[in-house]
Amino acid sequence: MSDFIIRIANEDLFFSASHFITLEGGACEALHGHDYHVAAELHGPLNSNQYVVDFVVLHEIIKGVLKELDHRVLVPQNHPRIDIRTIGNDLEVALGNRRWMLPKEDCVLLPVANTTSEMLAQYLAGRFSEGLSAQTIIPPKRIKVEVRESNGFTAICQLGGNE
Repeated sequence: MSDFIIRIANEDLFFSASHFITLEGGACEALHGHDYHVAAELHGPLNSNQYVVDFVVLHEIIKGVLKELDHRVLVPQNHPRIDIRTIGNDLEVALGNRRWMLPKEDCVLLPVANTTSEMLAQYLAGRFSEGLSAQTIIPPKRIKVEVRESNGFTAICQLGGNE
């Protein structure tokens, strides 16, 4: 039985967002932003329509998820040392002596320990997979997501199967 791969890496698959990364020893980067570019690859057999997944359907799922992140501050919800509190319409994010007060509507709380490109790739792979399942599309054997935070700097996460 043949295995097939589809890949979507359109120029319109990007989002702009701010984040910070915590480092060993309690250090923390300054809040800064990137124009993240995303690509997705699905591995699996052909379905009854003779394709792995309809390109248009997958493209719309990806665009929908990226729209949720676009022009937002990405906050790691599962970091062991970051405290997050809602104060009125604001979000207070605290790490040690550092504190950010941000409009809650401008933030996205992500279920990750750090907002690295690797964790973003893993988060996106899971969301794309959920999007396919929500449309009753048989999940692929493997999904691979690439997140490029700048030229030459790309993180890749692969869910399912071994290469």
